[in-house]
Amino acid sequence: MTLAELQHGSLSLIAAINSNGEACKRLNQLGVIPGAEARILRAAPFGDPMQVRVDNTVLSIRKRDADQIQVELV
Repeated sequence: MTLAELQHGSLSLIAAINSNGEACKRLNQLGVIPGAEARILRAAPFGDPMQVRVDNTVLSIRKRDADQIQVELV
């Protein structure tokens, strides 16, 4: 399951990021790393961008980036 497919409010753990290069580096710098907790807080109309809490940080992530993040439900 990807972060983009996660139901609002569901708690998950980030399992992997299926991206290389700058996108992966940028996500890692924001704390989006395997093992971090992630929860969708809200999304704009049409689901893009979405507001996500990753551990104790609130981020706005584009849906195409959220599609690259594999998560496991907790």
